Amino acid sequence: MLWFIPKPPVEAIIAGARTGKIGDGKIFVLDLHECIRIRTGETGREAIG
Repeated sequence: MLWFIPKPPVEAIIAGARTGKIGDGKIFVLDLHECIRIRTGETGREAIG
């Protein structure tokens, strides 16, 4: 599963989910360079909406 979430909510997720114990998990924060809607071929902002 892949989610696109702006950075401030990611910080809130970390604050709420961190227990300090093994198994807390990981969040990968990546720059989104392009989005393509496969069905229509739309790209960029149009593909996200």
